[in-house]
Amino acid sequence: MPRLNPDNLQRALDLIALYPQRRSALIPILHVLQEQDGFLSEDGMSHVGELLGLEAVEVRGTASFYDMFHFEPVGKYLVAVCTNIACMLQGAYRLLEHVEERLGVAPGATTEDGMFTLEDAECLALCGNAPCVTVNWRFFGDVDPDRFDILIDDLRAGRLDDEVPPHGTLTRVRRTAGLAAAGATPTEAAATGSGAGRGDGGADRSPTPAPGRPVVPALDLSTRRTTTATSVLDAAHLEP
Repeated sequence: MPRLNPDNLQRALDLIALYPQRRSALIPILHVLQEQDGFLSEDGMSHVGELLGLEAVEVRGTASFYDMFHFEPVGKYLVAVCTNIACMLQGAYRLLEHVEERLGVAPGATTEDGMFTLEDAECLALCGNAPCVTVNWRFFGDVDPDRFDILIDDLRAGRLDDEVPPHGTLTRVRRTAGLAAAGATPTEAAATGSGAGRGDGGADRSPTPAPGRPVVPALDLSTRRTTTATSVLDAAHLEP
């Protein structure tokens, strides 16, 4: 399904309403698209661009900066083996050789049954439990060949479905709070989309909540300095 389906289209519109500017919802909506299809299709990215008033090349140009986005189909499970120094010292290369043999693919390839895509990761930031592996960005530490085999068997059997959703799903919790635009009250920001989408000559194309949908207050992310030390520093910077 190259374009967003009706449910995910509504999710995209709800996300747009959380931001002061429509285009700020680009990355979250791309994750919705990848959750739907497992990767970012050209038609899907064009659809996202239409929703945000962006050219398809702007959408792809932004998405290509982030290695979490894929532009070709991948397996149900994206398996990444860390080979950075902490994991390397704990046998990551031996583990990677075992993983390649067990899955029958090299890094960058997908198994014939479409279940697993293998990646050689630079660093997964779980150095204290090296060597580590992620499956769809869920962490597994202290992995040796035997534990990896158990992990693969559990994934194939569906025993980890509650812990590891299919590729593309970052979280099962839907976001309901947004950012307030300058000068807007939280209720106004949530109800109007905070004046977003004015890059087309002033027309506001932000969606408004459907009838009966509760208005969710926006988050207040303003910075406050309260300690004596920071107050002194601020006063010093303000002196001529």
